[in-house]
This record gives sequence, structure tokens and C-alpha cells, in this order.
Amino acid sequence: MGAVTFNKVQKDQEITSIIKQADDHLGVIGYTEHGVRHGKWVGRTAQKLLKKLGTNGREADLAGIAGYVHDIGNLVNREDHAQTGAMLAFELLKERGMPLPEITQIMAAIGNHHEEHADPATNVSAALILADKADVHRSRVRNPNTIRFDIHDRVNYAVKKSVLEVFPEEKIIRLDLTVSTKISQVMEYFEIFLSRMVVSRRAAEFLNCNYELSVNGTRLL
Repeated sequence: MGAVTFNKVQKDQEITSIIKQADDHLGVIGYTEHGVRHGKWVGRTAQKLLKKLGTNGREADLAGIAGYVHDIGNLVNREDHAQTGAMLAFELLKERGMPLPEITQIMAAIGNHHEEHADPATNVSAALILADKADVHRSRVRNPNTIRFDIHDRVNYAVKKSVLEVFPEEKIIRLDLTVSTKISQVMEYFEIFLSRMVVSRRAAEFLNCNYELSVNGTRLL
């Protein structure tokens, strides 16, 4: 069967179907996109982050897997979706022959990715947190007509570009955003995402890095 890899998981029809159905549920209740696009983006970003910081290749691949599947708990309920998702991931990855020590790393990362209960305790967990909180972008807004009334949609729609940059020598992890201030003022970003910035800083510190936020070329954190 071979090792369970990030590439294999992305091509797994059953896992991908669960991610799509979970995202459908969130769409019905009015949340931004948390589907395959989000999972792939978070997975690639988490994997790349650890590679740039020089961790071993397998650990970076586990971060990619965790990123792809981290929101599957939304299939059950939005509340406590991180913890539910961790348990679902255990069964899915065990069925595919992943060794228990690797499964537990992914479970811990998924169970700690949501800012309300996030405690980065491993490299994989820290990378997932940083990547997940960096995916702020207009492509996640399902209905642009709601941006006048919903601050979360408005802030996401205002972000034209989001890049999580890693500078290994300087020990800096920087979220670089390009924001249309005609759509949303920068203060609105902090209004709804302050807790995400706090947990991102903690995740960066776990990786022995400083966390920075840059908006339209100006460093704010």
C-alpha cells in the first residue's frame, strides 16, 4: 500500500467527498468556504512552511495531510469541529495503514487548529494553525451580495492576496495581505481576527520564530 502521503490523500475520493459534504453543510448555515480549495491551500502552505524551516520531509508531509483534512469535523457540526475532525481522521488514516505515531500527530494538529481551543504543541500543529489562519481571501466568500451586511464576508472579500512568507535566517513568519480599503477598513480585520493573530503568534513562537502581519506593504504586527 505504501506510505500515506499528502498527494495520495488529496486524490482519495472518500476523504475528498467528506470534505465536500462538510463544506456544503457550512454553506447552508452561512459560513465562508471550508472545502477542497481551502484544504489544499492550507495543506500546501503548512507543508511549505515546515520545509522552509528545515524540518524533515515526512513531518512536512504530515502537516500537508493535516491541512487537507482539518475541517472534516464540520460534517458533524460546526461546534467542536476540531475535536470531532480529529476523531474522524483517526479512523480514516488508520484504515489507510498510517502508523499510529503519525496519526496521533495529525489528530493533535486538527484538534488544536481552532483558535478557541488551540495549543500548538508540535511542529505539525503549529504549521497547521499558521496556514489555516492565513487563508483570508475573497475566493472564500460564497455570495458577494452579503458583504454589506456580514463583516466576515466583507473582510474576506476585501483581501485580494494572502501570502504566508517564511524567512528562516531571520526567524520570521509573516502574513502579507493585500486589502482593498474601499471594501473593508483594516480595523475590521482586527475586529474579527484578533484571536487568530494571537494564536498565530503563539504557533510561530513554538517554531522559534517571530510572527508579523503586513497589510498593503505596511507592517502592523
